[in-house]
Amino acid sequence: MENNDNFLKYVPIFADLDADTLDSISKLGNKRSFYKDNVILLEQESGSALFVIAKGKVKVSRVSEDGREIILTILSESDFFGEMAILDGLSRSANVTAMEDSELFIIQRSEFIALLYKRPEVSIALLLELTKRLRAADVKIKSLSLKDAEGKVASVILQLADDMGKIKQGNVEVERLPLQQDLANMAGTSRETISRTLHSFVKKKLIELEGSRLRILDYSKFKDLYS
Repeated sequence: MENNDNFLKYVPIFADLDADTLDSISKLGNKRSFYKDNVILLEQESGSALFVIAKGKVKVSRVSEDGREIILTILSESDFFGEMAILDGLSRSANVTAMEDSELFIIQRSEFIALLYKRPEVSIALLLELTKRLRAADVKIKSLSLKDAEGKVASVILQLADDMGKIKQGNVEVERLPLQQDLANMAGTSRETISRTLHSFVKKKLIELEGSRLRILDYSKFKDLYS
């Protein structure tokens, strides 16, 4: 992260701040690198910092009673996590693990709380982001509880498209699709079901797969079919 100013302006809660304020925020935190599969946070440990992803990708997960991993979401560059524990001072609500080599910008709780008092616009932006995440959680709960296997897989694809997708020539592409086991952990199904359903979507000409790249050929149609 060579230029903190340029990096921070892409983070949703800091996007409306001026250059001087971004520079001051960059001096509040510090950088730390994590290798792929490194555990960054553990559920139930105390929360004392906010984490912003400068580079890389992480998964936020919990472990079910029968020992299965359930991936709640995948976060990438300019996303942040740890905001719940930093606001209420309680323990972490989930595990966070690096899915690839990653670099994080870390702000301690005391510094971040002081920033919220000093710059209330950051508080408003944080509330908007939390509301967005609550809505996404509602959609995920609906998918896991009401939809069949195909609908669950489609919901995960839509989630990834919204979070990580890029529009290219009218299509929506997810350039680095998670491993099928990770997709299964997101959808609450098996890896075999993921493989079978993805190939079914290909045959229906709803998506294209090229290695780790997934392309939704008609995003509006796909969303209408599976939302």
